[in-house]
Formats: sequence, C-alpha cells, structure tokens
Amino acid sequence: MGNKGLDYTALVIAVIGAVNWGLIGLFRLDLVALIFGQMSWISRIIYVIVGICGIYLLTFFGRVGNGRDE
Repeated sequence: MGNKGLDYTALVIAVIGAVNWGLIGLFRLDLVALIFGQMSWISRIIYVIVGICGIYLLTFFGRVGNGRDE
C-alpha cells in the first residue's frame, strides 16, 4: 500500500511525544507547555495529534502479525 510516509510521520510524532513524556517524568519539564503555553489551544492540538499517532501505530501489530512486507 502507499502508507510508508504516513507510517514514518506517525512514528516520528509518537517518538517526539515519548521524549516529552520522558522529560516530564524525569525532570517535570513539559516542552509542549513550555513552548506553546499550559493547555493553550495549540498545546491541546499537539497532544491530540500525538495521541492519534499512537492509536494509529497500534495497526503495526496487525501488520507485523500478518508478516506483510511493504
């Protein structure tokens, strides 16, 4: 299929979100809130996009289980 670009984009966004969560856990530093403001509309959009990417990446399990190569 032609989803490699979408797959990589979702993966990069999810990794950036994971790094942000790591910073929150280790140093109590939320980069999204620091850059865009505490729960501003842009911060909320970023959090939603990261969440959607994480949910999308759940489809990787089905693709790996099928042994499908693209």
